[in-house]
Amino acid sequence: MNVFLQGMGVGAGLIIAIGAQNVFVLTQGIRKQHHWLIAFICSISDMLLIFVGAAGIGSFVAGNHALQTGAAWTGAIFLIWYGSRALLSVSSPQGLEEGKSNGAGMRIIVTTALALTFLNPHVYIDTIILLGSISGQYQARDRCLFALGASTSSFLWFFSLSLGGSLLAPVFRRSVSWKILNGLVCVTMWSIAVQLITMNFYNTNQ
Repeated sequence: MNVFLQGMGVGAGLIIAIGAQNVFVLTQGIRKQHHWLIAFICSISDMLLIFVGAAGIGSFVAGNHALQTGAAWTGAIFLIWYGSRALLSVSSPQGLEEGKSNGAGMRIIVTTALALTFLNPHVYIDTIILLGSISGQYQARDRCLFALGASTSSFLWFFSLSLGGSLLAPVFRRSVSWKILNGLVCVTMWSIAVQLITMNFYNTNQ
């Protein structure tokens, strides 16, 4: 139980942050467009990556400096780009009603969710590398419990985020709410990118 709870704690610490996945789940919850399906897809995807990391791939990557460096720079570039896109969105007058009128079909929404999950290097850093490396300190059975705990946090977070988004729908009828959200996304993305670059320079000079 202790290992399971440790997995939940570490998983929650890594997952509960505004990122590409979280923003998409939140906005789909606000628009109430297939939001439960999106929460399920993101949760299952995270669980898959977490268990892959716990299986030993995370420890292998953590011990390979070249792979770490490549992952860090790729993740930083992606986050800078995504943050810049969010910053440009601040100037958009879009509110919830406008967003609904431009709602995409289920196939496009599902494809976007998968792309934001598997094309986002930061997801791999969190799930496969970081969680995989931490779980490497446990025996095989405990690694599974740790991964299950982290996966549980992922499920709880994404479904809570989807529910929270649907409850916040009245707030986001005003365009200023979208501006604040996009501004927060930009700051968060750029902050994480700076952390990745700083960490990479620190590890290189070790």
